[in-house]
Amino acid sequence: MIWLTWRQFRVPLLVTLALLGVVAAFLLITGIGMRDGLDEIRAGCAGGCGDSLNEFVRQQQTMVSAVGAALIAVPGLLGMAWGAPLVARELESGTHRMIWNQGVTRTRWLMVRMLTVGGFAVLTTGLLGLMVTWWARPIDAITQERFTPLVFEVRGVVPFGYAAFAFAVGVCAGLLVRRTLPAMAVTLAVVAAAQILVPLAVRPHLMPPETRTLRVAGPAGLEKGITGMGLQSRGSGDNARMDVIVEMAGAWVTSGRSPALTPDGVPATGAEVCADSGPTSQGKCLEQAGLRVEVEYQPGDRYWTFQLLETALYLALAGLPAAAGLWWLRRRLS
Repeated sequence: MIWLTWRQFRVPLLVTLALLGVVAAFLLITGIGMRDGLDEIRAGCAGGCGDSLNEFVRQQQTMVSAVGAALIAVPGLLGMAWGAPLVARELESGTHRMIWNQGVTRTRWLMVRMLTVGGFAVLTTGLLGLMVTWWARPIDAITQERFTPLVFEVRGVVPFGYAAFAFAVGVCAGLLVRRTLPAMAVTLAVVAAAQILVPLAVRPHLMPPETRTLRVAGPAGLEKGITGMGLQSRGSGDNARMDVIVEMAGAWVTSGRSPALTPDGVPATGAEVCADSGPTSQGKCLEQAGLRVEVEYQPGDRYWTFQLLETALYLALAGLPAAAGLWWLRRRLS
């Protein structure tokens, strides 16, 4: 069975290996270029490198975003191109009966195909993820935004889990639909839905957040670890209120927009939010008012814990369509 699977998939596998080599060369060359550029910037400034580093990030952002967008599509594409046709094409042509009549059980037939082709899909996507993680490290060290959606998904080990899930969905769709093109469409829809829903509805709940109370202040008065506070006033007069958006270096602030609170812990209103102060004097006014804000966040040192938890989640989810496909093959498919 392994030899037969190799014969059937050797062309796409060899093409994929060639493309993987091209991508690896591109990431190696441009990654070394980014590191050289960053070293040059740091050697040319004495301490105050902020503007130069921001300009460096801006120059690289288009390429970094393009590589990330390409990688995030890889699991779905492999699920469509390899997972969905893996069984559907055999069922469409009827060649599966010839194999079953030669003493190969249905379970063995499917398991060998899933483990060989699926394993290669998982390994390919995972290697791409690790290469991109190394490649983007200079940018990630500056921006400290590894938790950000569309960045988290293309770094670390989570691409392994995404690929396993997408491939299993493709195989299961092929078994249920028994037509290649509809199975590919179903695979794309399910994988895309998972990639949208998990970051929004599941990832924030993988671990309970920590809570921290901060002093509302302008840029000069920020507490340690806080890189910025966005102040948004709403309403006017006595009904004026203020929302605060906190940025923390390397952390994931999950509470989003939070109301400014008085020292007594109630939402500040009217003159307490310094809405009538000018932009230059508002920070000083807020510090004198003693306003506070409570934020919920995931510390930066939990990044790899989240990576492992989400990878485990997708591997567990991959088991569902894989088990359903095996059950359908043994009980319902003729």
